[in-house]
Amino acid sequence: MKITALKTFIVPPRWLFLKIETDEGLVGWGEPVLEGHARTLASAIDELADLLIGRNPLHIEDIWQMIYRNGCYRGGPVLMSALSGIDMALWDIKGKFFNAPIYDLLGGPVREKVRTYCWIGGDRPENLVEDAKLLVAKGYDACKMNVCHELQIIDRHSAVDAIVAQMFELRAAVGPSLDLAFDFHGRVHVPMAKILLKELEPLRPIFVEDAVTSQQVDAMADLARSTTIPLCIGERLHSRYDFKQVFEKAAASVINPDTAHVGGISEMLRIGHWAEAYDIALAPHCPLGPIALAASLQVDALCHNAFIQEQSLGIHYNQGGDLNDYLRPESRFACAGGYLPIPTGAGLGIEVDEEFVIEQAKIGHRWRAPVWRHKDGSIAEW
Repeated sequence: MKITALKTFIVPPRWLFLKIETDEGLVGWGEPVLEGHARTLASAIDELADLLIGRNPLHIEDIWQMIYRNGCYRGGPVLMSALSGIDMALWDIKGKFFNAPIYDLLGGPVREKVRTYCWIGGDRPENLVEDAKLLVAKGYDACKMNVCHELQIIDRHSAVDAIVAQMFELRAAVGPSLDLAFDFHGRVHVPMAKILLKELEPLRPIFVEDAVTSQQVDAMADLARSTTIPLCIGERLHSRYDFKQVFEKAAASVINPDTAHVGGISEMLRIGHWAEAYDIALAPHCPLGPIALAASLQVDALCHNAFIQEQSLGIHYNQGGDLNDYLRPESRFACAGGYLPIPTGAGLGIEVDEEFVIEQAKIGHRWRAPVWRHKDGSIAEW
C-alpha cells in the first residue's frame, strides 16, 4: 500500500482537516491545525507531501521520525502541528486496515468512557453563572473558564478583587457539585499569579491551567510548591522534549498536551505514559475540531492517568460550524452523565462527512486571535 495524495480543507470556524489517500482505497483523516495559522499549516502539509507520496502508510513510526528529524530544524508549533495531523491520519488508515480501533493496536483500552468538560464564558469571562447552569442542565459536572481579561505584570488590587469576586459568585451559584477549572491562559505574570492562586485556593478548583506562560517553567515550579491547587501546563508545549523540564522540576500536577500540536497520537501517548511515572495526571487539551477530539479519545483510552477530556461542543469559537456538523450522524459525539464514550469503530472511530467538508471548504475561514492592548497602549496577552 502506498500514499497517493494529501488533501487539506480549511473549514469554518477555524479548523484545517487533512485527508490522506492510498492506492488501495483506504483513507485517513487528521487535523493539523494551529489556531490562527490554518494556511501556514496547509502549506506545511503541501511541503511534507514531497516526502510522503509513495510511502507505506503503515510505517507510522518511521514516517514520524523522518518528518521530525529531516532538515535539521526540529520541534516548534508549525512542524509539530503538521506532523500531528499526518500522524492522526496514518493511525486512522492503520486502524481501518486492521479493522480495529487505534487503541486496540496499541495495547487495548483501559476505560470505556472519559469524563469531559466544556468551556463557559468566552475570551473574557462573561455570563459565567448562566452558562454554568446551562451545562449542568445538559448533564456536565465540570467546566473551565478564563478567569480574567488583560492583566498587567503588576495590576491594581481592584482588578484582583473583581476576579476573585466573580469566581466566588460562580461557586455560590452552582454549589459544590460542578467542578471548576480556572484558565489563567498565560495572561497572568508571576507576581499576580502568586496573589491569585492564594485568593482562589478556597474555591478548590480541579486545576489552574497556564498559571504563567509555558516559557516560565521555573516560576511555575515555584508556584506549584506554594499552592494546594493542581497546576496544569501543556497546550503550548510541542514534544516530549518540552515536557522534560516540567517533569524534572515538578512544575505541574496535570499536563494538557494537545494531539493536534504535540506530534499526534504517537507523541501524545509517549508523553502520557511518561507522566504516569511522575504521578502526573493527563487532561488532553482540545478546543478544536472533531478529528482532533477523536484522536484525543484514543489516547484517553490508552493512558491510565487520563482523567478528563476537554472538548469544544458549543464553544464560543464555533460560530459557523460545530464538531458534529462535520460527522455522519452515526458517529457524532454525545455527552452522557458528564462522560464521552470512547469510539469503538475502526481507526479514529468517526465517519467524516466528506461532502459537507468539501462544501464548507468553499467558505473557508481567516480566523485570527484577537489583538489586545492594556490601557497604556502596550500589547496584552490574549
